[in-house]
Amino acid sequence: MPDNRKISTNINDNILFFKKKLGVGASFDVLYRTIKIGGRDAIFFFIDGFCKDDTMQKMLQYFLSVKEDEMPTDAWGMLKEKMPYVEADLEDDKQKIETMILSGVFALFIDGYDRAILIDARTYPARDVGEPEKDKALRGSKDGFVETVVFNTALIRRRIRSTDLCMEMCTAGSTSHTDIVLCYMNSRVDKKLLNKIRTRISELEVDALTMNQESLAECLYHHSWVNPFPKFRFTERPDTASAQILEGNIVVLVDNSPSAMIFPATIFDLMEDADDYYFPPITGTYLRMTRWIIAVFTFLLTPTYTLLMEHPDWIPETFAFIQMKESANISIFWQFLILELAIDGLRLAAVHTPSMLSTPLSVMAGLVLGEFSVQSGWFNAEVILYMAFVAIANYTQSNYELDYAMKFMRILTLILTALFDLPGYIIGVVITILALATNKTFAGHRYLYPILPFNLKALKKRLTRRRLSSSK
Repeated sequence: MPDNRKISTNINDNILFFKKKLGVGASFDVLYRTIKIGGRDAIFFFIDGFCKDDTMQKMLQYFLSVKEDEMPTDAWGMLKEKMPYVEADLEDDKQKIETMILSGVFALFIDGYDRAILIDARTYPARDVGEPEKDKALRGSKDGFVETVVFNTALIRRRIRSTDLCMEMCTAGSTSHTDIVLCYMNSRVDKKLLNKIRTRISELEVDALTMNQESLAECLYHHSWVNPFPKFRFTERPDTASAQILEGNIVVLVDNSPSAMIFPATIFDLMEDADDYYFPPITGTYLRMTRWIIAVFTFLLTPTYTLLMEHPDWIPETFAFIQMKESANISIFWQFLILELAIDGLRLAAVHTPSMLSTPLSVMAGLVLGEFSVQSGWFNAEVILYMAFVAIANYTQSNYELDYAMKFMRILTLILTALFDLPGYIIGVVITILALATNKTFAGHRYLYPILPFNLKALKKRLTRRRLSSSK
């Protein structure tokens, strides 16, 4: 009994099946080309837009020149003796052939052959591998990941020329069939974590990874997302991804996404930056420690100032100048809360503002939120100053998720301080510490390691930038 999942040796049956399945005629970009190869009927199925015209033309010229007495008797012989292209394979499963055609691969069916020849001569629309806007570095490489996964794997291969580097391909999404690549060093990777990721991806029951890595992250992480601190680390820099792979971590690339996911990720991993390693150890250590100090300072600044303004007698005489010189019509708590929302509003407006209007609108927004808002009695000059510092200091973090997690905790502490005074301030700080300590990562590692559990030697390595020649 014939297997309906396999293609037929009769080319007419294959033509009828795939024309109907692929929607030839209904979709203008699904094309086919019938030819004669060595006296046998043959047909190409391909997607317009993924086709390299010059490559297709050369292959057609070659196949049309094949004589009848030179024609192999089966598909394997055709692939071995008469295929003028490097990336070619055989397949007889209809579902897999359909997915490959829709991915941009040419499928060649020849009458009498029980397998199709898949020719991977596709080309995807792609932009240049320029430096990413967010993950910029003062020194070092200026290339970045793009939306084409093959280009991204090549950027990593260029940096790690080792046979130990594995690029494992899998797919997810019953409709999208999105390509996912697991990148790791075979001798250094945590095998248990690798098997866990493989299993989770293979068991995904999702229609499509519409939002790329974010869709994959939400499918992989089965725990509650109430805790705002990020569970994964993302980067758009191939040098950062390569360094993480060499350290034994796993990098996950998703097609159509210009960023990579890194497993596992702790708070110390999220606080690192490429510039830490592109400068000498003393400068890299200074940059890293500065980033930590600013992160703690931005979290505590607005709740602490609100608390001190409620108890001016707590302010040391040396810092008496921080007291507000003039009163406003709105309480300090509401001033900080409104400005927190206003800053995010400006961020969203900046994203959607045409580049030609960004400069004049930024000047206008600065004037309105600065001088005029103080003169109108809405805000104090001191509140504007401190929130401006917080807004700028947030950009010292390269991780968006960590930035917003700290923002949520700052707002929570601010609200608790306004409601319950000093006990509320203490409760807000404790909740933040507990959120960090109890955050569950995908790998099962402690989020605050090497603080919990405490490891002094490892903590020194995470807080300071060691000499690369002595790092292992």
